[in-house]
Amino acid sequence: MEKRVVLITGCSSGIGLGLAVRLASDSYQRFKVYATMRDLSKKENLMECVRDCHADTFEILQMDVTDQQSVVSTTEKIKEQRVDILVCNAGVGLMGPLECHSYESMKKIFDVNLFGTISTIQAFLPGMKQRKSGRIIISSSVGGLQGIPFNDIYCASKFAVEGLCESLAIVLQHFNIHVSLIECGPVSTNFMNNLHGVDANDSRLQAGDSDTRSLYAQYLQHCHSLFQDVAQDTEEILQVFLEAIEAPTPSLRYFTTQFFMPLIKLKLSCTGGSEYVRAMHKFVFSGTKQKEHEK
Repeated sequence: MEKRVVLITGCSSGIGLGLAVRLASDSYQRFKVYATMRDLSKKENLMECVRDCHADTFEILQMDVTDQQSVVSTTEKIKEQRVDILVCNAGVGLMGPLECHSYESMKKIFDVNLFGTISTIQAFLPGMKQRKSGRIIISSSVGGLQGIPFNDIYCASKFAVEGLCESLAIVLQHFNIHVSLIECGPVSTNFMNNLHGVDANDSRLQAGDSDTRSLYAQYLQHCHSLFQDVAQDTEEILQVFLEAIEAPTPSLRYFTTQFFMPLIKLKLSCTGGSEYVRAMHKFVFSGTKQKEHEK
């Protein structure tokens, strides 16, 4: 059986690492995995996890999704291979009051989450169109479907990714190319450790108004409790990615958790938006349990 070629971005840790290992370790050796990362000095964990994998099923490549030349170089390295499944997983977060973020920190979020995704898709899309076959799978977030307090820039980048992929999906069905968004909630990975943002003692926040400081402190407490209560482990998330990879006709969106669905449905059903704003404010700042929004 001819192997399906998979290229995954952001494989130094978390979901990207886990998915690369899972596919490379497939007992039937159905996949050839190109695991990419910006910094090859972080490849040791991945190498340790795949040391027993067959040489024909796995290769690590350096690729920085924010560097156009790096992306082009990667396509050159594997130009003899088609890419059947492209997984755009590289991503970063940014948290804190909007007025505390520098232009450079906000730009980085869009460079990675949005323009990095665009550059990667642009590089491999022509080959998929020519073959009239392919799958593009994006690590997205419920933060791309609903606004989350103090995640303004992160949500903005993910909203943009959602619009990008939904628009692409309409055209690419003509080419038998399926686009799928994996809508993750809180995940127990290093993503939170790599989160850029403002802590409660940051001087930029201390110089601001007391109401914002108080709200942000409440949000951080809410966020901590949420991760304790509902964060999913990587294995749960990987099962959803595998579903999108294996499905005969993949869906545009896959949700890894139903926890946020009541708020998402509220936003979609009450198109004026005020109901959603009030419900999210109450959920985050009043300690309201999610089940109250299901009524």
